[in-house]
Amino acid sequence: MTIGIGGAGSKLAARLDPNATIVNVSESELNKVEAGKRILAVVHAARGQFRGSRKSPQIGHDAYLSVRRELLALVRGDMVFSATGGGTGNGVTSGLLTDLVALDDLGPHDKTCFALVLPYAKLEPSEYINNTINFLQSALSEAIDSGNTGNIVLFSNSLKFQSRVPEDEYNNMLVDSLRVFLAIPDKNESLKLLDGHIDYEDFTLYTSRPFFNHFTYFDFDPETPFEDQLNANINPLLLPPENPIEALFLYETPVGGDPTPFYDILQHFSNVNVSPVYSVVENPERQTPFVTVSLLYSRKPAELLDDFNHVSEEHTKAKVRKSLEQQVELPKLQVNLETETKRVAKQRGGSEEDILVVLRRLGKL
Repeated sequence: MTIGIGGAGSKLAARLDPNATIVNVSESELNKVEAGKRILAVVHAARGQFRGSRKSPQIGHDAYLSVRRELLALVRGDMVFSATGGGTGNGVTSGLLTDLVALDDLGPHDKTCFALVLPYAKLEPSEYINNTINFLQSALSEAIDSGNTGNIVLFSNSLKFQSRVPEDEYNNMLVDSLRVFLAIPDKNESLKLLDGHIDYEDFTLYTSRPFFNHFTYFDFDPETPFEDQLNANINPLLLPPENPIEALFLYETPVGGDPTPFYDILQHFSNVNVSPVYSVVENPERQTPFVTVSLLYSRKPAELLDDFNHVSEEHTKAKVRKSLEQQVELPKLQVNLETETKRVAKQRGGSEEDILVVLRRLGKL
């Protein structure tokens, strides 16, 4: 089962799993998504249920308390979809992560994987950026340190904005990409196994690791070094990976094809001191070799903040500059009336003394 939190998370979860459970603070948004189960997180305030969290994680976090027990039971061993910029996704997911930290003795089958959508800092609202910064440095950081999460997939909205992809199409791209990775144990179950093995138990153990997961896939060319191919095919839907701690790959060869190029992939990981989980299968639907690769890395959220903090700082500087430009101060002009009177009288050709006598009489000089 998958769980979607907030508007963005609910749409992604429902696309991956028609029986998904979705959670939202907004009743109207909740009813817009077809799902197996809907959970309304209640806001006990005069704001009403129809307005949602309005980019405020605090409202989302307060609403989480109304569904806390039910949600904690549902997420065990499942995948949670959420966006870090909005109020509901950020607030509810933060509460959930905080509660997961406090749990004891979570086995691999009870670990929750998270698929998080990060905003594109250059073009999305500053509120989304600031919400994400707070999320990364607090709830997510503590959860990773506790070891009580499974894999964390960091999707990015950057490609959506850079390539101007419609939201619905982009959501399909994210889900279809994730399906390729999640299909690995199914392919091991249904296709002819040639070497190695990744069954459901192996896959669950791998996805229960509390690390960031960058997965990608591409047609494999046996004549080109694997490292070059991997670097050229980094998944553009995810944040770029760091040096891997663990890895997993599935090598698919056409019927009658040569399976031995998978040794080149093993050698690559050996060169970076990683012993990957792997399998080689024969796929009759493939015309060329195909490889699906997953890299687990432990880049700390504090390090992830660098990019967001930099953009946030630039936004703040721009706001300050604009504010200063709008606050125009008129210069103070020090005028000596006697001197100015003489200047004006001279220009007009009149008597300086007559004008000065009048001004003195009026008390101006």
